[in-house]
Amino acid sequence: MNSAPTRAPRLLALAALACAAGSALAQQPAAYPAKPIQLIAQQPPGSGSDAMTRVWADCAARELGQPVVVQNKPGANGILAVNYLKVQPADGYNLLSIGMSQMTITPYVYKQPPYDPLRDFDGVAVLGTSPLVLAVPAGQGIGSLAELQKLARSTPGGINFGSPGKGSPAHLLTSALVDKLGVPGTHVPFVGEGAGLTALMGQQIHAMTLVIGTAAAQVKAGKLVPLALFGAQRSPLLPDVPTIAEAMPAASDLARPAWIAVVAKAGTPPELLNRLNAVTEKCRGGDAQYKSRLEAMNVTLTATAPGDARAWAARDAAVWRPLIDKLGLATE
Repeated sequence: MNSAPTRAPRLLALAALACAAGSALAQQPAAYPAKPIQLIAQQPPGSGSDAMTRVWADCAARELGQPVVVQNKPGANGILAVNYLKVQPADGYNLLSIGMSQMTITPYVYKQPPYDPLRDFDGVAVLGTSPLVLAVPAGQGIGSLAELQKLARSTPGGINFGSPGKGSPAHLLTSALVDKLGVPGTHVPFVGEGAGLTALMGQQIHAMTLVIGTAAAQVKAGKLVPLALFGAQRSPLLPDVPTIAEAMPAASDLARPAWIAVVAKAGTPPELLNRLNAVTEKCRGGDAQYKSRLEAMNVTLTATAPGDARAWAARDAAVWRPLIDKLGLATE
């Protein structure tokens, strides 16, 4: 007859335990990713960087089972995109595709760097590399660095060389090479590679460093002559073009191909970075569409770990920062 009062506290205790268990389950995070991922692109739609960004986004979405939505935030050579990432949560749902220029050059052409690549980002993966090529207009009678050097010495004021803009890899590579050749040269910045290419083919400038895809098309058309490839090995796209080390051993340290990476905001949980890196490796190793699309853009795919983006940035910045200081490129 006294069983009912005895059972009541037990029932209450069981109910409390059930509520606590339900609350704990409710607080557990959903498996990642549980919603679409935002991938910020620092170049406008239609650019080479944007195209590579979208190839990764498509493959990552297939592997993750969630949309990877590309948001273009172009402007100020990547600074606007970086600033946008910095105000987003470090939760794995906000990523940024970023180039070698933004990771190793852009911050250091300002006396007060707008961001710190080694402090503000956590790496996801380096997607691949693409070499740059020094080219001259056809019809100048220039077919080697030695002949370009001779032209510079015989031309009042030396050679004029173009680039897509001040502080770009093309600007720094060509400036460093001119310095190593020991000849005078004047940098002529253009708004984008296309405008500089037009000036180069029109012989308004003597030389320009171009991405290999741009250069190869015009070499095959007979409008440009390639002199050296800024890479560690020759490219199948231009197999007869020597590497910079072959063309000028003293300039072997300029074998600095362009590269693109995916990064997250600093503080993103390591397990999410590892998950995204594993997806990238699966795309690289087993997704034929991913591989063929990037290789068609003359991108050499590379195996990668999450820490590589920072490591590559530190490695290349060790070359670029002294050169920026030597050329006096840093501005307010």
